Amino acid sequence: MFKGVRPIIYGGREVWPLIEGGKGVAVSNHMSSGAWAAAGGIGTVSAVNADSYDPEGKIVPQVYHALTRRERHEELIEYAIAGAVEQVRRAFEIAGGKGAININVLWEMGGAQRILEGVLSRTKGMIAGVTCGAGMPYRLSEIAAAHQVSYLPIISSARAFRALWKRAYSKASEWLAAVVYEDPWLAGGHNGLSNAEDPLAPQDPYPRVKALRETMREGGIKDDVPIVMAGGVWALREWDDWIDNPELGTIAFQFGTRPLLTKESPIPEAWKDRLMTLEKGDILLHRFSPTGFYSSAVRNPFLRNLEARSERQIAFSGEAAGDHQYQLDVGVKGKSFWVTLGDLHRAREWYGLGFTSALKTPDNTLVFVTPAEMKEIRKDQADCMGCLSQCGFSSWADTEGNSTGRLADPRSFCIQKTLQDIAHGGPVEENLMFGGHAAYRFKRDPFYSNGFVPTVKQLVDRILTGD
Repeated sequence: MFKGVRPIIYGGREVWPLIEGGKGVAVSNHMSSGAWAAAGGIGTVSAVNADSYDPEGKIVPQVYHALTRRERHEELIEYAIAGAVEQVRRAFEIAGGKGAININVLWEMGGAQRILEGVLSRTKGMIAGVTCGAGMPYRLSEIAAAHQVSYLPIISSARAFRALWKRAYSKASEWLAAVVYEDPWLAGGHNGLSNAEDPLAPQDPYPRVKALRETMREGGIKDDVPIVMAGGVWALREWDDWIDNPELGTIAFQFGTRPLLTKESPIPEAWKDRLMTLEKGDILLHRFSPTGFYSSAVRNPFLRNLEARSERQIAFSGEAAGDHQYQLDVGVKGKSFWVTLGDLHRAREWYGLGFTSALKTPDNTLVFVTPAEMKEIRKDQADCMGCLSQCGFSSWADTEGNSTGRLADPRSFCIQKTLQDIAHGGPVEENLMFGGHAAYRFKRDPFYSNGFVPTVKQLVDRILTGD
């Protein structure tokens, strides 16, 4: 027998402990988040390069005109603030005083602190809280407190929260509304796997969340401050033993994947259709992201191409040494690279298959790509607008010198380009399609049979039944 969830007090009113997970570029927008709040939950506007609109209501393309990366970075920040403010205003209007509206910010996005300050200063009274992950957002509490909004850090371990609490959050504890535990093996998008954790060996979330609650108690945080379980959450009845559990304290639940397939979800129809075809195992936890973080996405041709590119990779030496006694004679146009005999044969084979350009990586290896791929990689690297605080693909860094000091990595990709493209109608098989590891359940859940796509209200009502 499903015991059900009870409303919690958040943002000064009763809301369901159901949070819409914030999803990157233009995916969690005003339509989905406003409808989620109107249904009595906590809707989340993504403040990551959100869309703005012209006077006719058409989306304003984020085109960059400046010649330098630094100047394009300033354009990006202007786009980001204007878009997020517009999305929040529209979401707040749709909510009609019900539920609550949060914004989601990635701490490692370019200009994160400036964007957060800019959005909060222009949306007073509309935003209840800020969820923030992808890094260690030490200044989140300070910024939220200054604007008198709640903050909800996204972490993947008790250890990470302890570091944030001791260094910063304990000084603004009254604005801590919840702690989001995002399971690194189950959640979609970027995940907080540490170097000590095995991506192929998922851990049970219960002991990890229990340890988080114990850490919170050590800091004097009361049990009525919720822990939000995020990642792999589909049907609440599967989490029944978490609800009203004294070991865990108050628990809320974040839904990231399920809101993708609703009437109000702004993603293109082709993306929605693809969600209905996924099988178990079609989501890949990978490390191709230019952020350096692990992330989870549909293993479509875009991702398979990145896998294949990294497999066409050989180590080299700048001089003949050890096993590297053979001078590479394909793909390098007269430059001296010394490789093993086996790698020389492999490089010649790839060359014969059309992968005729060898590109250096930061790890003293060469990857072999087609001339068309090389041209696209070089153009994307040159067009960089600094969407991340540090980008492995372009070597951009949000620092004084604007460089990571490392060679740009051709094994990665321009994440801004592909996320903008897929969100605005680009081919779903040729772009990065983030997804949680439970996405295969769309095809199996009878709620979605015969191609049924619910409204957000219908989805929230369904979730409240336990299914």
